[in-house]
Amino acid sequence: MGSTRRQVCITGLMGLAAGLAAAQPAPYPNRAIRIVVPFTAGSGSDNSSRYFGEQIATLLGQPVVVENKPGANGIIALQAVKSAPADGYTVLLASNSPMAVNPLVLKDLGYDSVKDFKPVSGLTRGMNVLLVSNDSKFASIDALLAAGRERALNMGTYSAGYELAGAWLSSVSGAKFINVPYKGQAPIVTDVIGNQLDFALVDLGGAMPLIKGGRVRALAVTGEARNADLPEVPTVRERGFETYVQYSWVSFYVHMNTPDDVTARLAGALQTALAAPGARDFVRKSGAELMAYPPEKMRAFHLSEIERFRHIAQAAGVRPQ
Repeated sequence: MGSTRRQVCITGLMGLAAGLAAAQPAPYPNRAIRIVVPFTAGSGSDNSSRYFGEQIATLLGQPVVVENKPGANGIIALQAVKSAPADGYTVLLASNSPMAVNPLVLKDLGYDSVKDFKPVSGLTRGMNVLLVSNDSKFASIDALLAAGRERALNMGTYSAGYELAGAWLSSVSGAKFINVPYKGQAPIVTDVIGNQLDFALVDLGGAMPLIKGGRVRALAVTGEARNADLPEVPTVRERGFETYVQYSWVSFYVHMNTPDDVTARLAGALQTALAAPGARDFVRKSGAELMAYPPEKMRAFHLSEIERFRHIAQAAGVRPQ
């Protein structure tokens, strides 16, 4: 009888242990990860999401799917990530525009870039570039700005960050621009080539293949110094606007309530990817720079960028709308 009771007890404990094991969630990740991008395909941000998405898919052993959700200055994409489960399977590819500029220039966002999202890793930063068609009458940035002092020029941009950068250039140069908003960089370039726009202010990384391929002409870049791959293209600051330096950046974020161990797993994979030779080759081709900030450093940088853009908005006379 005692033996029977012991067998029943052992069997019961084994069953309980099996039940508890079955109740434990499978280690992260155990299914596909989705990266939500606020812009259309073809921008530097989108290119970064696809490259680094491929790297973490290899490192984590799960598929990574990129989903473009353009529109409303990135608000659609950020609200989608905010509404998704906080489980690490929905990752936001964010840039300075929705994270640091929107909160300063747009009302009723429906999200708080600091309270609703937490950084996983910084990725890259890159200069902006002023583009015109090959047959544009503006042969230099000096000619463009001189014309802008005579009449308002149509400027194509695809986010609040570029619009603010354009307003800043307008304020320091005295040239007048009419912002023409797009959902992504590819349609802007199409309209530049077709002379539907006077010029565009966009991401250099996304435009680099078209510039090198001779399809569009770069008048100036917005970096601290000239881009090594475009040594003949001047910076805006060297044309007499010493304080005008502008870089756009991209970073991965997740929902603020995502478990810390899940965030750490993603962050670790990205730090490995960013340290690999392939990452350096990727940014070199696009004319960008690696910005391999781990979560805490990315958080501090994000907050500093909000303050930087606050000063720019004030200088350009931009108010929330």
